[in-house]
Amino acid sequence: MTRRGDRQVFDEISGLVTEAVNPRTANLDLKSIPEILALINDEDQTVPGAVRREIDAIARAVELVVGRLARGGRLFYIGAGTSGRLGVLDAAECPPTFGTDPKLVQGLIAGGHEALWRAVEGAEDEAEAAPAALVERGVGPADVVVGVAASRRTPFVLAGLRHARQVGAGTVLVAMNAAHSPGAGGGELEVDVAICPVVGPEVIMGSTRMKAGTAQKLILNLISTASMICLGKVYGNLMVDLRATSRKLAERAKRLVMMTVGVDYDGAAQLLEQAGGSVKTAIVIGRLGVTREEAETRLQAAQGWVRRALGEDRR
Repeated sequence: MTRRGDRQVFDEISGLVTEAVNPRTANLDLKSIPEILALINDEDQTVPGAVRREIDAIARAVELVVGRLARGGRLFYIGAGTSGRLGVLDAAECPPTFGTDPKLVQGLIAGGHEALWRAVEGAEDEAEAAPAALVERGVGPADVVVGVAASRRTPFVLAGLRHARQVGAGTVLVAMNAAHSPGAGGGELEVDVAICPVVGPEVIMGSTRMKAGTAQKLILNLISTASMICLGKVYGNLMVDLRATSRKLAERAKRLVMMTVGVDYDGAAQLLEQAGGSVKTAIVIGRLGVTREEAETRLQAAQGWVRRALGEDRR
C-alpha cells in the first residue's frame, strides 16, 4: 500500500485554500442556530460565482467529452470521499434521465462500493487502486477520465489521471484549489483540462463536503448535462430520451408527448405504445404521421436528434 509520510502530507495541505481557516466563521460555536444557518448560507452563495468563472474551462471539458462519446467512448469520474460519491451520483443519474447505457458514464470511488455509504477515508491514499480499476474497465484512447479532488492532491485521483493520460484517454481535473497551488501533492499534473474554482475556506475548516462539494456537484451537472444536450438527448429543454423505469417517469413520458405533439393523455399513451415506449419515436410518429419504422429510420439518420428528424434543424 502506497502511503505518504505524515510530514509530507502536512506540508502538502498546509498551503491549500480548502484547508485554511475562514475568518468569517471564526466564532461559529458562539452563534445562535439562525445565525449559524445564515453564515453557512452566506458562504454557499459564493459558490456559483466561483463556478461561473470557470465556464471556459468547463466548456473545453464538455467539448472533450462530446467528441469522445460521439466516437463510442465512455466517461469516467474518479474520486475519494465526497468527491467520489458525487461522481457516482452523477453517473447513476444519466441512464434514467438521458436513456444512456449504464456503461457510458461510470463513477469510481476509492474504497469501492462500501465507501458509498460508509467513510473509507484511508482509501484515498491507495494510489495504485485507481490505475487498477481503470485497467479493469479497459479505459483507453476513446475514453475521458474526470478526476474530482477538492484538495487537488488526492493520491487515488492523481494516479488515476496519470494512468489515463498514459493510455491516451482524455483527462479533466476538477479541484477547488488553483491548478498550480503551492503544496498540492504530486508535482505538476498534466491534464487536458483543469477546472479549478477557488471557493475559499470552508465554514468548518477542511470540511470540503460543504462549499467544495457544492461546487463539484454544480460542475459535474454542467459537464454531463451539456454533453448529453450536445449528443441529441434533449429536444428544446425536454428530456426526450428518458427511460420510463418508474410510474413517475412513465407519466412524464406521456406528458412530454402531449406537450410536443399536441395530443391528449390517451393519445400520448397510444403513440408511446406504437413507438415501443420511446418518447423520441413517439414524437416523430405523432408530428409527421409516419410509421414506427420510418420514425426510427429518421432518428437514426439524424443521429438521435429529434429536431433534425423533424426537419427543424436550421444550423
